[in-house]
Amino acid sequence: MSYSFEPNGGLGPQGRPQAAARVALAVNGMGSFTWDLASGEMRYDRGGLAVMGFRPGEFDGRLGTLGERMLPVELPAIEEQVERALRERSSFSLYFRVRRYRGATPRWTHTQGHVVCDPEGRPVRVIGIIRDATQELRAVDQTEQLRIARNDRRRQADIVGHVSDALAPTLTVEDVAEALTSKRLMEQIGASSIILGLVDNGRMGLVGANGVTDQLIRDFHQSRLNESLPLTDAARTREAVFLTDRTDFVERYPAVEPYLRRFPRTAAAVFLPLIAHDIPIGAVGLTYEGRARFPQDERTVLTALGKVIAQSLQRALLYDQEHELAAGLQTAMLPGRLPDAPGLSLATRYRPTRARGSIGGDWYDALTLPDGRIAAVIGDVQGHDVTAAAIMGQLRVALRAYVAEGHPPTTVMARTSVFLTELATDRFATCLIALLDPRTGMTSIVRAGHPEPLVRRSDGTSAWIDIPGGLPLGLAAQDALPVYPASETVLEPGSTLVLCTDGLVEARAEDIDEGRSRLLRALRTGPEQPDDLADHLLHSMADYTGEEDDVALLILRRSSGRPVPAPQWETDIAPQDPDALRAARLALRGALSSWSLEALSDTAELLACELVTNALLYTGGATTLTARPVQNGGRALRLTVSDTSPASPRRRAATGMHTSGRGLMLVEELADAWGVEPRGNGKTVWCEISIAVP
Repeated sequence: MSYSFEPNGGLGPQGRPQAAARVALAVNGMGSFTWDLASGEMRYDRGGLAVMGFRPGEFDGRLGTLGERMLPVELPAIEEQVERALRERSSFSLYFRVRRYRGATPRWTHTQGHVVCDPEGRPVRVIGIIRDATQELRAVDQTEQLRIARNDRRRQADIVGHVSDALAPTLTVEDVAEALTSKRLMEQIGASSIILGLVDNGRMGLVGANGVTDQLIRDFHQSRLNESLPLTDAARTREAVFLTDRTDFVERYPAVEPYLRRFPRTAAAVFLPLIAHDIPIGAVGLTYEGRARFPQDERTVLTALGKVIAQSLQRALLYDQEHELAAGLQTAMLPGRLPDAPGLSLATRYRPTRARGSIGGDWYDALTLPDGRIAAVIGDVQGHDVTAAAIMGQLRVALRAYVAEGHPPTTVMARTSVFLTELATDRFATCLIALLDPRTGMTSIVRAGHPEPLVRRSDGTSAWIDIPGGLPLGLAAQDALPVYPASETVLEPGSTLVLCTDGLVEARAEDIDEGRSRLLRALRTGPEQPDDLADHLLHSMADYTGEEDDVALLILRRSSGRPVPAPQWETDIAPQDPDALRAARLALRGALSSWSLEALSDTAELLACELVTNALLYTGGATTLTARPVQNGGRALRLTVSDTSPASPRRRAATGMHTSGRGLMLVEELADAWGVEPRGNGKTVWCEISIAVP
């Protein structure tokens, strides 16, 4: 009894059942084979010969003859798998195609073989089965095609989704261009280059690109729409331009041939018109490497992609127009030029909020007083609308008028608060005034609910200046004059004073102290010159704040070098010293003489005596008398008397029978101006007198 390999995987005696099985295999497109490794002979049964395309008696058993029926391109892989199975004494399973006869389509077959070894473990033969796999792989191919089609549709939908996600947070045209040309988005949509153009006055301006040479952008920026170029054609005809290879590109647009050398010949390109409200506003171009065509479904997706980009670009154009209008209105209300003060450098910035159509109430101002001092003002009106901007304009004019009249900062702030209250707008405003003498660095600061100023000293150390403040403007009672304390500091040579509004430090959902710390670090590491420093501070804080609020910024830097002190005379007068006042009068006369202000001596002595006597009489504490020359439309003198009492002097009615009560009457009559400034530990009463100019 002899045995042979059975297609069902078992061993059995040869006979009629086995012959019937071989007939069934042949009918079903399946057969068996035996390969004798010693002789190299390959034997197929009838079913196997049919699968391999051999007629009975045609196959001579040689492997070479068998190889002639296979495709040469597949032979190396077949030989590798069989040799590995022989080395490992294992099995193999492989698909390959056979040519049944000349001109016929190759048939897919599937072969499974098992290596049979002798008792010593040496391979002696291979037995196995072979079957027709055409129908199987056709079904697999259809499944694969369906899978590819589904993946393509998913990829196409993802392209629109990726672009929509990238454009969703954009506001400006610059944002749109940056989002579209980002490397990440190009990888997501599979593009090798992208270029974005915007139609403006009959020309195509290139506003963004990636993967495109700088020379191309320079040469074709602001091209006329009637020029034969891909972007201009797409915008002018309102039809997408599809180019499938470099030859097609050059034939249609010979002007771009010199710029195509860096693109592979297999690259395809599409140029989409961007149409909003039936008006072409631009075009976008995309190139794809290794692409030979654009199927219809992909062309439909790309056309939809153009509509998505056009909507975002139109929205950005409207935003830019509104933003430009709002910023222009705001800028028109700010001072056109800054004062020119020897020894002092100034820089200002106004940055509007990025919110659509918003206009804020932030402002700055600076003006030179007759005595050479600089009044720097910064403020912020509540709200982001036209009303806030209108109130800002009124407050700026009012503040400038009060300062120009010669009022001290405390009075200017109080009067401005009353002015805003009387406007009955239900709005409040914060404000800060810094009165700086460039010669001495003496700075008087008054704050109305506004952020404190910052200082960067000549040694690089920086700090927020901790000063007291009063209520925001417009919050005082109707008939009350609010009190704003003044704080004095010295801006040393080489130091910088920074005034800003809260938009520079505030961020949504963040603690204000974090913003203050960040601004302090930015100031510490910023450049020296005010203009460069202003840009540095705005740039450093932009990401943190998100530019959600408008910002006003005013920077003053005192020049480096040896300080030139302004002349000043000062003396302390104790209430227990009866000779102190007489000594002060003599010393004052000597100081006036050294300043060439002898013409003011009599009036100055009289006013100084009245102010000092009043302070000694009603406060009971020590008093400080100060005199310094100032410029007030000519040569003038400023007298100040400081004491420790917060109570302000009051004018009393005096008759001919009274021996007192006429001090303030004399001050009003003889002084050009006078006033009272609250201090942290008391008050200062001041007056100014000048030499008449003929």
